[in-house]
This record gives sequence, structure tokens and C-alpha cells, in this order.
Amino acid sequence: MEHAGPDSSVESIHTISGTVRHRCPNRWRIALLRVAVCIVVIGISLLSMSFGLAAPDGGKLNNAPSSDQLSLSANELEELKAVLEQGQSLERQSRWGEALSLYEEAIRRFPGHPELQTRFHEARLHYDLIRRYADSTFLTTVRNLSARDALQLYDEVLVKIQAHYVDSPHWNELYSQGVHGLALALNEPKFLAAYQISLSSEAAASAGRDLEFVVPQIRVQSRTTALDAVNRLAQWLHEKVGLPASAAVMEMICGAVNSLDPYSAFLTPAQLSDLYSQIEGNFVGLGVELRPQEDALIVLRVIAGSPAEKSGIRPGDRIMAVDGQNVRDISPDRAAELLKGPEGTSVSLEIADRAGQLRTLSVVRTRVEVPSVADVRILDERAKIGYFRLLSFQRTTAHDVETALSLLEAQGVRSLIIDLRGNPGGLLGAAVETADLFLTGGTIVSTQGRNSQENLVYTAQEARKCALPLVVLIDHESASAAEIFAGALQDQGRGTIVGTPSYGKGSIQGIFPLAITGAGLRLTTARFFSPRGQPYAGRGVIPDIRVQVAARPLVARSPSDSGSNTDGNPFSVSGDAGSPALLSTSRDPILEAGLQAAQQILAQRDGATR
Repeated sequence: MEHAGPDSSVESIHTISGTVRHRCPNRWRIALLRVAVCIVVIGISLLSMSFGLAAPDGGKLNNAPSSDQLSLSANELEELKAVLEQGQSLERQSRWGEALSLYEEAIRRFPGHPELQTRFHEARLHYDLIRRYADSTFLTTVRNLSARDALQLYDEVLVKIQAHYVDSPHWNELYSQGVHGLALALNEPKFLAAYQISLSSEAAASAGRDLEFVVPQIRVQSRTTALDAVNRLAQWLHEKVGLPASAAVMEMICGAVNSLDPYSAFLTPAQLSDLYSQIEGNFVGLGVELRPQEDALIVLRVIAGSPAEKSGIRPGDRIMAVDGQNVRDISPDRAAELLKGPEGTSVSLEIADRAGQLRTLSVVRTRVEVPSVADVRILDERAKIGYFRLLSFQRTTAHDVETALSLLEAQGVRSLIIDLRGNPGGLLGAAVETADLFLTGGTIVSTQGRNSQENLVYTAQEARKCALPLVVLIDHESASAAEIFAGALQDQGRGTIVGTPSYGKGSIQGIFPLAITGAGLRLTTARFFSPRGQPYAGRGVIPDIRVQVAARPLVARSPSDSGSNTDGNPFSVSGDAGSPALLSTSRDPILEAGLQAAQQILAQRDGATR
């Protein structure tokens, strides 16, 4: 089911995070942890929801209570109204990343709300479009693609959806969503500028409205008729406004794939390459994780030993300019693109620290190894309670965990706290292998898909295992592979789960390279279930010890301060905003509760052996 990368003879890699960090929860980060840049789009904090047809772009929001809102309190209705108004304001300013973050958080608070789902879907389409046209690999692909090759690519995409997607495809719906995506693109100035097309807003809107009448949706009932309809539409638009047919077809592809579910997406060649590097746990780049702001890139995390750390870059710093180009004068995505480069080359950065002091640095890009385990240490010296953070599930994770266990065992560890908070998931196989280190038998996870090859049961193997008493920390940003790991330990009575309910993502994505362009697809191929057969989607893992954490107000996220911790531990990395890297239990109620649980478990065990 899994393979190592694009050169393997097997077709797809299976992952279980919304993008294996392609969208770190609620942060809409640009993750330069992987290859030079891996733009965080929708990562794991997307709900497992199904979208209806999106409302027309620019449509008026209806903030009045609907029948779906009758059960909400007056305060909740006011909060919902405020969210929709703020989102509409962000959309008018084309601040799509912030709008996405806002709607994402709101959907968690008001699950199933149709207006929020529609606005989220629309914001995602806009954000993805802007990202594609800031990606030089995508622009090169489209410009070098003939109309015939573009149609062949469209057909290849439909074949992969037909063969691998978790649900049977509806051809007319895929076509309709492709039309909607193309109409949206016609109203985006950056899209038109890429092809040197000059259209008034009225003409662009008129062309977008006319698209649905070229080939009525009802006529598209098969893959063949869908291909014919896309060909006719692309030719019609070329004759009407001069748009290259290949560009029209590519937008139809992206619109169709991105409409399947929140986790399925078209991947540009750069995104596909970045994803493979992330899976492998090493890349060429600076070794920082960033979040875009309108006028800067905010440093959230710095990898220990990376070029960024060696150059003095710290969490909380703001990158104001890249190679002499101010971030405010170019898009944050373009600034992130400029950070890319071959190994051994350098990039000039203008950086402001938290006090606003500016400095200029020249940083050399090198290969960076990214451990999936961090902050390995003894948390309670008297009781010998060990601790480490599990950041993600990549190919090296099981080995990294074994290394961490060896370090702790050498210090006499008697109990262990594993911190999965903020873990967005990763590889299915890595989650199974890591859980298997702590289980002596039984089911770890089962999967079910439309394709019978996806119906599998993964079980623990009988072998020498870690027998330490376990406490696992989770929060609402623990998702996918993290939920499989925590759920397996909980269902088998192997560990005590502490924190808040996890994210509740219950689907697996396959990564499928495309033959023609070097691009790829991320498609949902199956759903996964706990050892007891319970779905994770929409429910997540419910902690054994639930910790109350103050809720944040629903506002568009702004950059927050972050601490750092680089103590020489080979598995340490600098902390990002909101992480427990400094391990101050007095400021961290979940960690404090986890430590108390571990102490009580040891006390009970010691009492039983007396």
C-alpha cells in the first residue's frame, strides 16, 4: 500500500493527514520544514464534511437565523453572525488564508452549518488558486502543456478518481464543480495576468456566468462525455477571451478534484516534491516553519541544527524581505517561493525581531534532517517519569521513538508521557509501526474503502515491546495518524489518554503522481476505524481524563509569540506557538494533568507490589 517516493514502481503513497502537514491546524502555515517550502493549505484541521454546491462568488451572505440555527442560543447566534460578517470583510480584502482559518475554527464550533461550509469551500478555492499562480512549477507546467496533453491529463485524473476514490464519482457533479472553479478563476486578476488577458470585471463575470450554458451539466453522464464537454468549453473560452485551452482545462481539473472532499486536492509539481520530502523526513532548505502575514512571514519553529538556527533565526522573528524584495510588495506565497533554491546556495533575509529591531542575514540552504520526536527528557526526576513530543508520523518515526526510548531507559525511566498535541498525522504505516512498539497483540486499526484492496485490518505483532505505563496527551489538533495511535492504546487499555477530544478525521489519502506533468493528486481512498470498530470521523478520541481549556474567541488568527528550546538534545527542536516545548506544567493544564495521572499510576503500581 505504501512506497518510498516518486521513483517507486508502485503508484501511490497512503497518508492519513489532511496533507501530511499541508495544513497545520488553524495556522495556515507555510511550512519551510520540508524541501525549501511546503505551503500549508488545509492540513489536518479540516472537518470531515461534504460540501454542497458553492454559492456564487461574491454572493450576499444571509446572516439571519435559519431553521438549522434554531437550536442555537442568542449569544451563539450573535457569535455566528459576527463570524460571517468578519469573514465577508476578509473576503472583500482577498485575505483568503485568514478567512479560511476563521471559517475552519467556526465550523468546529458550529458543525454542519451550511453557510459556514459554503464560505469555507469558496475561500479554499480562492486560496488554492492564488497559491497555484504563485508556484513557478505550476505556471511552467501549464505554459508547456498543449491542449491535447491537457485533455489527456484531465482524462488521467478522472481515471484515478474512478479507480481509487472512496466513493463512486458523479461525473456531472465533477464537471459542474470544474466549471465553477474556472468561473472563479476568470474573476481573479492574478489568473488573467498570468495569460496577459485584459477583461473588465463585468466581462469576466459575464463569461463566468455563460460557462454553464456551453455544455449543460445534465448532458455529462460518463467519463467520455465529461472529457468532450471540457474540450468544448475550453475551445469556446479560447475563442471568446483568448484564454489558452490548457489553462482552462487545468482549472477544470483543480475545481473538480478540490470539490471531492476537504482533503482531496491537485498537487503542483513543487507540492508533490515537497510532500515526498516530508514523508522521508529530510529536505534541502532553511529549517524553519512559517506562517504568512500580510507584510511578513512569521517564524513559528526552527529546527535544531538547521541553517536557520545557526544563522540566529528564532521563533517570533518576522521575515520582512527576501533577496531585497519586501514581503508587503509581493504575496507571502511569492516570498516563500523565493526561499527555495538548490543545496549550497544562499538567500538574503531582512528580519525583524520581537522588539522590531531589523537585521540582514545571508543563510545557506543545506540538507536538513527532520526528526519526528522532540523534547526527550525525564520530566519528574524523583518518579522517573519520561516525556517526549511526537510531532508527526513519517518514515523515520518508529525508529525515532525507539531511539527516544533508549535514551530514557538509560536514565532509569519508569513511566512515559507521549505528547501528541498538535500532531497532524502522517503515514498510515508509520502510525501502525509506532503503535506496535507498545502493543503485544490485537487490532491497531482497520480501513474500509470502495476498492476491496482498501479493506484491511492492521494488527500488532508479538515481539519484545515497551512495557512502561503510558499517558498520552491529545488536543483538538491531534488528528489522523495521531488518533490511530492514541485510539489503539486506549481501546486496548494500554495507556491513559489525557487532554481534550481529538480532531476527528477518519479518512486515508493516497498520493498519486500524474504521468504527463510531474504533478499529482491527493485522493481520499478509505476510512479508518478504531480497534473496537468505531469511526474517528466527526468524533475523534475522547480522553479518559478530560481537561478544560479556555476557548479562544472566534477571530481571524494573528501571529502569536512563541518560545524556543534548544538544549542540545539530539531530538529537540525549537518550540512553536502554543507548544509545550518548555514543559512548564504550571502554565500547561494538560501536561500538568498528564503528569499527575502518570504519578498516580506509578503510586498504584508501587502499592500493589508491596
